[in-house]
Amino acid sequence: MYKNLTITSLLGALTIILGAFGAHALKKQLSVEAMQSFETAVRYQMYHVLVLLVINLYDGFSEKMKRTLTLLFTAGILFFSGSIYLINLFGVSAKSIWFITPLGGLLFIMGWSLLFYKFLKISLQK
Repeated sequence: MYKNLTITSLLGALTIILGAFGAHALKKQLSVEAMQSFETAVRYQMYHVLVLLVINLYDGFSEKMKRTLTLLFTAGILFFSGSIYLINLFGVSAKSIWFITPLGGLLFIMGWSLLFYKFLKISLQK
């Protein structure tokens, strides 16, 4: 559990750092469209950091389930938000990594679907 919470805390801190960096250092360097894309990456990262925090503090999941959900959401953050950061911060061509962002979105969907399934299963048992 603490390993997952450590990862979550690190991702949370990085979210704040990247958000502040975007708001202050990138505002004049990026186009409005690129800035909106960057902000979307930061926002999705924070949403999923919060979900990771709840998942890993929830006593109703086994450690295996917590690890699986942590893996899905963390990989989703790395692929979805990470690819957008690469494009906007390092000038990586979106055409060269076009498949990575949607793959991150798919990992988010898989995580949320598994979360739905587990909560549905729990609610039907009660």
